[in-house]
Amino acid sequence: MGVLKDIGFKKHLMTAISFFLPIIVASGFLLAIGNMTGGATIENFKDGFSFADALTTMGGYGLGLLPMIVSTAIAYSIADKPGIAPGLIVGMVANGIGTGFLGGLVGGYISGIIVVLIVTYIKVPRWMEGLMPTLVTPFISTLIAGVIMYYVVGTPITWFTEMLTGYLGNLNTSSLFVYGAIIGILASIDYGGAINKVVFAFVFALFSEGIYEPITVLILASMVTPFGLTMAYFLGKVIRKNIFNKQEIETLKTAFPMGICQITEGCFPIVLNDLLRCVIATGIGGAVGGGLSMLWGADSHIPASGMFAVPTMTHPWAFLAALFIGSLVTAVSILVLKKRVDPNEAVVVEEKEEEEIAWDELKIS
Repeated sequence: MGVLKDIGFKKHLMTAISFFLPIIVASGFLLAIGNMTGGATIENFKDGFSFADALTTMGGYGLGLLPMIVSTAIAYSIADKPGIAPGLIVGMVANGIGTGFLGGLVGGYISGIIVVLIVTYIKVPRWMEGLMPTLVTPFISTLIAGVIMYYVVGTPITWFTEMLTGYLGNLNTSSLFVYGAIIGILASIDYGGAINKVVFAFVFALFSEGIYEPITVLILASMVTPFGLTMAYFLGKVIRKNIFNKQEIETLKTAFPMGICQITEGCFPIVLNDLLRCVIATGIGGAVGGGLSMLWGADSHIPASGMFAVPTMTHPWAFLAALFIGSLVTAVSILVLKKRVDPNEAVVVEEKEEEEIAWDELKIS
């Protein structure tokens, strides 16, 4: 089927992540603040509740509906508005049968692809064309996708999720460090790009099952680059080895505060000037910091936001220590790998002058 070749599975996953991440961050903060202030889930609205209870309950709603959110986002990304109804309902099915985030992910793809196939291949008389978007497409696509979720993919996904969470829950200390190091490398060498997003989808599936350590490694790895490069600048002053030119020093002034918020992209002007050495240095730092974070049990209860996630952790010292060590390793590595440069040296960009147009050479035939 030619239609399926044009789906672009990774593109829709990236779109879905950009859609649901703000919802999950907002829900996570509400839940964390509510829990820290003694909140509990509101069971009966009429019985009364505190402000902390309201925050806890709102946060729980957002995180509890995660399968529906991701399913709807992916189905919408694939099939536009016709994908919303089946994506939403099948996401609720995934939530109801306990398949979690992975179930919502699969359900979104199934719903979106079925809608595309229906719109492409089902032809109806002209008098029925007006009923397609409001009756035929949402009904048939939801029916088919829901049946597939209930009878075909639901059980295997549930089994895989339980197996994965059980396996990770029983890892020994050396394995914890290795897994953390792998996540740290993959998340730190991509600087917020496609690899980082794919890793996020994997660790977020674990996060939705109550395993918070892997996504905390990703948060840390995204911060290691800006923190490590900033450390390298100050350490370079101490040992009298400057590795940044004037433009890169100016870049650090914005890259570091962006890094506090877990935004790595501010480092691009520095990274792209010496990509290979930066990838090696940040990969080493991400591996060390990620391994220690996983080993020490740093556990963010929200899936992003950098330093703002620290108050939600039960072991904040573990995260801060691992972040410091990982950043320091990045700084030392980049100082060793890069050559000394003049800090006052400005980057010269050669601009080619455009040739002037000779109007008398223009001919109209």
